[in-house]
Amino acid sequence: MWQQEGFLKGEVNVNDAMKRLEFYIQSIPEQIKNISKEELLIKPASGKWSKQEILGHLVDSALNNLKRFTEIQFLPQPYIVNAYNQNELVNVNGYQNMPLDHLLNLWKALNRQIIFVVQEIPDEKLNYAVDPQYEKHELKTLGWIIGDYVVHMEHHFKQIFPD
Repeated sequence: MWQQEGFLKGEVNVNDAMKRLEFYIQSIPEQIKNISKEELLIKPASGKWSKQEILGHLVDSALNNLKRFTEIQFLPQPYIVNAYNQNELVNVNGYQNMPLDHLLNLWKALNRQIIFVVQEIPDEKLNYAVDPQYEKHELKTLGWIIGDYVVHMEHHFKQIFPD
């Protein structure tokens, strides 16, 4: 079920992406709670995130993408996606030391808000132009960015659940 590269290739069905996101909100917390605390906190190598920090990164991703999904609807097009300092955010937010229940509740709440916001987007706005700032600098759409958000999450779920 997880995507390989961590970014979306091809077309996207936003409704399908939101159904997958809802499924993850329902299923991932229990799956994560079945991982031992020791395994959640192990860093596979120097400079690599633990499974708990990956979940924290997904909180940062949710925060940044929620902002994008709203701003794309009213800012000039093409909307330019600004990168964020992923490693620094994971460190300063202290995800490694955060209580797991707090982290899971934060992740669930942000993604519930994303589903709510996305369901309110008029169909014509899903075609608004977005420059994701990838190397090819090809324009994408708000709908594509939404689908890519879920694919990015699936990529990281493969790291948390490698089997």
